[in-house]
Amino acid sequence: MKKTLSVVLSSVMAAALFLPSNVTAAKYQEVEVTNGGTISGQITFTGKDPAPKTYTITKDTDTCGTGIREVDYVRVNDGALNNAVVYLKKVKKGKAWPKGVKDTEVNQKGCEFLPFLTVMANKGNLTAVNSDKVAHNIHTYELIGKVRKGKINVSQPKPGSITKKVKLKKGAGMKVECDQHDFMHSFVFVARNPYFAVVDQNGKYEIKDIPPGKYTVKTWHGTLKAKKKKKVEVTAGGATTVNFEYKK
Repeated sequence: MKKTLSVVLSSVMAAALFLPSNVTAAKYQEVEVTNGGTISGQITFTGKDPAPKTYTITKDTDTCGTGIREVDYVRVNDGALNNAVVYLKKVKKGKAWPKGVKDTEVNQKGCEFLPFLTVMANKGNLTAVNSDKVAHNIHTYELIGKVRKGKINVSQPKPGSITKKVKLKKGAGMKVECDQHDFMHSFVFVARNPYFAVVDQNGKYEIKDIPPGKYTVKTWHGTLKAKKKKKVEVTAGGATTVNFEYKK
């Protein structure tokens, strides 16, 4: 009897090892939020604004243009950092995802990825559109600290589009490149919950309808290292200010 029980338990444990990881992973739950709180603030940049990186256009000049292409990886507007995202980490439940946010689209037009920064939900779909008459490809990398982990790499030999599901395990975003043209670059923020905001041109952001409770606020920028996370408590109908400062 003991031997039989041992075999059964061993079989159950072995089977558990092969269960999909999302079986035990907590999923975000959409619930009605009434009298939620708000977190807002600004991301600033002090010190000398890094100069854009320059690339020489050497192929497909009829479509891509000629000369030098500048890519401004760190855009600063009068002391305000642009192309950054502020988000709440590990929110289990709250407001519904806004329409049109779960999936996103990147357009390859004039040998440039448009927009430079886009957002989507984890496990959503990324559509890459080739609007040019030259070959492109979509090559994305999950950014995990200084590590780049390849995710999507699909050739697009003619005008058209491809759609791929995006599932990140650790990183909060992706770098997008074209192996055909080394001067094409953009970024995608991949959200785990709808509590995030892309800063405006003045570096300001606002996250609304947050259920009362304690939260961890973080920043994401495709090039700059994330600032130290900040912990805050949101009260019903309350407003909390959280600012971040990046330095050269």
